[in-house]
Order: sequence, then structure tokens, then C-alpha cells
Amino acid sequence: MTNSRPESANDRSDSGDNDGDSSSSRSSLGFLTLDDFDIRGRRVLLRVDINSPIDEDTLRIEDGSKIASAVPTVREIIDRGGRLSILAHQGRPGDFDFITLNEHADYLSEYTGRKIRYVNDIFGDRAITSIDALGDGECILMQNVRNYSGEQLKKSPDEHALSEMVSTLAPHFDLFVNDAFASSHRSHASLVGFAAALPSAAGRLMEKEMRAMSEVVQNPVRPSTFIFGGTKFVDALPVVRKLAESDHVDNILIAGLAGFACQMILGKKVGSGTEQIAQRDLSVSTRDAAKDLVGRYGRKIILPLDGAVTANGNRKEYTLDNMPDDAAIMDIGSKTISTFREIILRSKTILLSGPPGVYELEDFSKGTREVYEAIASADAFSVIGGGHSGAAANKLGMTDKFSYISTGGGALERMILGKSMPVVEALRASAKRVYP
Repeated sequence: MTNSRPESANDRSDSGDNDGDSSSSRSSLGFLTLDDFDIRGRRVLLRVDINSPIDEDTLRIEDGSKIASAVPTVREIIDRGGRLSILAHQGRPGDFDFITLNEHADYLSEYTGRKIRYVNDIFGDRAITSIDALGDGECILMQNVRNYSGEQLKKSPDEHALSEMVSTLAPHFDLFVNDAFASSHRSHASLVGFAAALPSAAGRLMEKEMRAMSEVVQNPVRPSTFIFGGTKFVDALPVVRKLAESDHVDNILIAGLAGFACQMILGKKVGSGTEQIAQRDLSVSTRDAAKDLVGRYGRKIILPLDGAVTANGNRKEYTLDNMPDDAAIMDIGSKTISTFREIILRSKTILLSGPPGVYELEDFSKGTREVYEAIASADAFSVIGGGHSGAAANKLGMTDKFSYISTGGGALERMILGKSMPVVEALRASAKRVYP
């Protein structure tokens, strides 16, 4: 493992434990937190999102940033004497990155400084035996929860509570803790089912993410700038429209594939290589919606002016008017970087979702690096959102340069759209049951 160990989390002593009586109150976000429960000696089931980038050739973890994000909650529960079992997923069945979590357990052990034992089972005899054998302050990480066929079914919390997994595991626990903010937009069995079956709390990451994202999305200090990169335009379109319609949003910078796809729709040259990728998800309605969006809110929406491609093995930049016919754009160019930088530096709230270019390749990391550096230099509350955004910050050695790095991509977009978050709603419903 090459990732450096994260900074120490906020350790909490047992003197801060609450015994769970009626004097406890919900957080301002409507759910209970670890502060509301006595943990020592209790059997705690924790759901985290440590879904990590995987090298397709070696099937090894490429970046441990999301695993590190789970450390504060894991360490606190262990240090407060909880008997901790962890559920998590990696990839989807059928995809190359659908692998076991034994290496994730090694990362967690390294990052927490505590032994996290991997158990290759979810709710069979081996899992139940391991759960029941835990002592105070001991921890296990169980098998990839998506090995359970019912995990990804979209059902209500009450329906999932009746599933074989939840009904088998729930009697072996005293408390369910959900810290999987990056998956909070999904209504999967392990994410919402246990909240309907057990007293439940948000973990420290969930709590922190919800507070930070609410500050950015609901009441940003202006001028506010939202930056999108590395995403399909069809996915970015509804989010960009929602932001463009808001009086609280001043600038929307669109880079990556989304930005060049939008320019292609508007008739600009982006090269056949770029077009081939962009056109896969562009319908007639999407094209019409993009033209309407730019026509209505063009003063807010800033698109790429130039791009970088490979020429004889090296980086070569072209304006869109001069883009080679066969080009495949890999990064934003210097003119775009300069324009983005000027806007970023005068902003007071900044959110970035997705790197501006193919940062994994050195020749095409310039756009990501310089945009990140501009954000870090701005006198602003800055948030980097999504797993790839955090991985880029980690690769560039800039994880400490922003106000907050969020693990959420889809969850963040759902918050911007003002849609309900199944996991958050399940936690709120649980809190109402505990303290009506």
C-alpha cells in the first residue's frame, strides 16, 4: 500500500457517551449520531462506503482515500469499546472491480492502527460465529455485501427489513450506524433495511458530509462557483440546470467530457475521437435541452475554449476552432484554465465535482492540477466532491488544501437537485421511533 496514513480522527472518550435516555435530542439534521448512544459492550453494525478505484490488471486498490474517510467512525466505535462488524461493497456483480474486501481490511488496519479482521461471509454461520465472538473494541469486516442477491433491489426500508440478510443479522446487534454518505442516494438492503430494524445513528462522516453539503448547496456565500468535469453530459445536464436556475449560484464551469460534449452540441469542433465517446449518451432531447440551457443561462455557464490532445506522444493544445478532425481531447487547455482560474479566485464558495481532465496521465494532469491550485488559493469555502475528485487530490498531494473533500458523487448531485436521500430519510425515521 502506498497511501499515507490519514491524520488522527477526533478521538472521543467514554465520558462523552450518552446512555440513550429521553433527554437526548436529534441533531439539527433530523437523525441521531454516535453522541446519542452508549457503545461500550454493545454490538454495533456499521455500513460504510469504501468502494475504491481498482487496477484492472492487478485487481489491487489504486487509491485508499475512501477507505481513509471511514477511519474516524471505525476508530471511535472501537475506542469506545463497541463490538464492531462492518458491511461494505466494492464494484457491481459482473464488473472487473467486483472483488473481495480482504485488501480493504488491510487498509483499514493500517489507517486505524487497529486490527480489522476480514471474514469471508455476510450472514452465514461463519459470519454469525465471528460476530457473536467479538469482544469490546474488536472489529471485523465482512464479505462484499453485493454478493447477497437481494442487496441492490430497490425496496423500502420496511421491505428490506424483511429480507433474509437483514432479518438474520439484526437480532445479533444492538445498534446500526450508517456512515455511507456516498451511497446515501440508494435504497439498498444494507443501506436502509437495518435502520428499520434497529436503533440507528449516522456515523461521523455522514454527519460531517450532510452539514458541509447543506452549507454549500442551500446557502452558499457569494460569488459561488460550481465546477463539473469528468462526467457524461446527460448526467450533468439536470444538475447544471438546477444550479443555473438558482439565484444563489453565480458561475457554472463545465470541463471534462461534459464540457466538450456541450460545445459539440453547440456546433464547435471537438474532434471525432471526442465525438465518438460523447455521442453514446446524447439523444435529440438532450441536445435540445442543452441548447435551451445555454441560451437561457449562458452568462452563468462557462465552457472550454481549448483542449489538449496527444500529438506524436506529447501534449498538444488547440483552440476548438482549430481542433484536428480526428482529435480525442484529454484535458482542458491553457486558455480555459486561465478563464476558470480568474473566476475561481474571486469566488467565496466553490464546489468541484469531477476532475477537469485525465489526471491519471502526467501529460493531461495540467488542467486538474491548475484548477485545484486555483481553488486552494481562493479565499473561499471549497468542497471537492466525488470519489475521482478525491483520488485526484490525493494523487496531486493536495488533500489538505480544501475546506472539505466529500466522498459523494451521485449523493451530492441528488442533494443539489433537492431530491430525498433514502439513507438519510431512513435514519430520520429511526430517530422518530427512538424519540417520538
